[in-house]
Parts: sequence; structure tokens; C-alpha cells
Amino acid sequence: MLDFDFLEPTSVAEASQMVADLGEDCRVIAGGTALMLAMRQRMLTPSHLVSVGHLQPLRGISADGSGWLRIGALCTHAEVAASSLIRAQWPMLASMASRVANPQVRHQGTLGGNLCYADPATDPPGCLLALDAQVVLSSARGDRVLPMADFLVDYYTTALEPDELLTEIRVPPLAPDATGLYTRHLRTAAEHRPLASVALLARRQGSVCTEVRIAVGASTPVPTRVASAEACLVGQTITADLIAEAAAIVAADITPVDDARGCADYRRHIVGVVARRSLAQLFGLTQEQP
Repeated sequence: MLDFDFLEPTSVAEASQMVADLGEDCRVIAGGTALMLAMRQRMLTPSHLVSVGHLQPLRGISADGSGWLRIGALCTHAEVAASSLIRAQWPMLASMASRVANPQVRHQGTLGGNLCYADPATDPPGCLLALDAQVVLSSARGDRVLPMADFLVDYYTTALEPDELLTEIRVPPLAPDATGLYTRHLRTAAEHRPLASVALLARRQGSVCTEVRIAVGASTPVPTRVASAEACLVGQTITADLIAEAAAIVAADITPVDDARGCADYRRHIVGVVARRSLAQLFGLTQEQP
């Protein structure tokens, strides 16, 4: 690891000004679980690290007056998983957070840092996309709010401007009849990064699906909502055959990553299998575990 200067701003505005002034020569550090690894491997060699880990306004988990969940960007995955508020009202999010990486990462890594790193093979982005989450981006110029779909632009690329910090994640309240499920597929039990993930959120009246969101992650450059598969299910009585049809659409409509961890054809097949099993589990058609 090469030498660097470690800066500790006292406010979001000061941190924003620092990253704007230093440009590509600096990186923002929160938990540092991904950044430190990249620096040790000399994939990144910043001359300055701007530490935001001590900024208390970026912490906390609460619900506002409209029922929206507000998660400070510095909240760790373990804090999200353990939150009684999230476990009660957004259980899919808590379940996902409890499985991120390994215990060391869950207790050190932050949700905001995870989203800013934009690693395609990670869990939070796809789950938050299915939940219709938003992110708050702050700078000395003020705040702007982006839907998750607009924040994640491409492979390891976000919509952050050079002087912006991600300060908060917001999740809308769920309808009383909404149910969700987050499923991840690992190549081996020892691996911590999913090869594919499927996040589902659905509403139904009896056996008829009235709304569904399907988000595929880990096997695509960015998490992807599969609108064609959603349309296949909405307004229909859910059967095993219909689920198989929707899962086939999910597999066909994604653009899978092709890399050393898995070729595109293999990833497409796995996504189809995980989607079929997850939809069946969500709609109570089988006890098979994905």
C-alpha cells in the first residue's frame, strides 16, 4: 500500500468541499472493507482519504412521519439486520442484511459505502431496487434524491457528482398485504459474494397477483427490474406453470455478466432457476428452498 494523507472533515459540507478540491486523487472512506482491500492490492492508489466515519448526522435508523424508513449512510449491515423497526416493517431488508458477506464485513462495512462502491456481485442494491428505495446525495450545494435505479449507472459506476456524498437511504412504507423475499445463490458455501440474486415484492388478492416487483442482481452489471416478467404475473391467478413462464422471461430478458466466476449462459440458467424457486416460495406453491 502506498502512502496517503488521512483527512477528517467535521461536516458533510467540509467533506464535500474536500472531495471536490482533490478530485480523482482522493477517495471517501467509511467502513473501508472494500477500499482497503483495493488499496492493498494497488488497484487504487489515492493520495488522500477523506474519512466520514465519525460524522454522526450520517448515522441512525428511523421512520419519518410519512412512514418512510430512513437509514443513515454510515449504518452497518449488522445494524440494519438487527434493527427492530426494519425487522418488523421491512423484513426482507433485514433478512438480506443478515447475509451480506461475512460477520466481519457486516459489522464494519456500511450500507452507504456498499452502494457507492457499486460492486455488481453484492446484495443490498438489488434488494433496495425491489423495495423502490431512494438515496440522498449531499454536497455544499444542497441535497438531491435519486431512485435506486437512477443511482446505479453501470459496472462499479454511480451517479454521484464529484463533490457529492451519499448521506441517507430512504425506503417507502410497504402496503399491509405486501410480502417480499430476497434469495442469493452462491457457487460454494465458502463463498461470500452471490453469483446471482433475486429480490421479490408482491401483493395479491387470494390467488391473484395484483402487483409484483422482480429485481435481478449479482449476475448483471447493475440490478435490473424485469418488467416483462412482472407483467406476465400481474392480474393473473398464480400457478406453477405461470411461475415457470415468468421465470423463463426473467432469464431471457437479462443481460448477464460473463467473467471468470461464471459465463453468461450459466448465469442466465441460474437466474432462471432461482427466480422460479423464489416465486414459488413467495406465492406459497412449494416448500422447496432456493
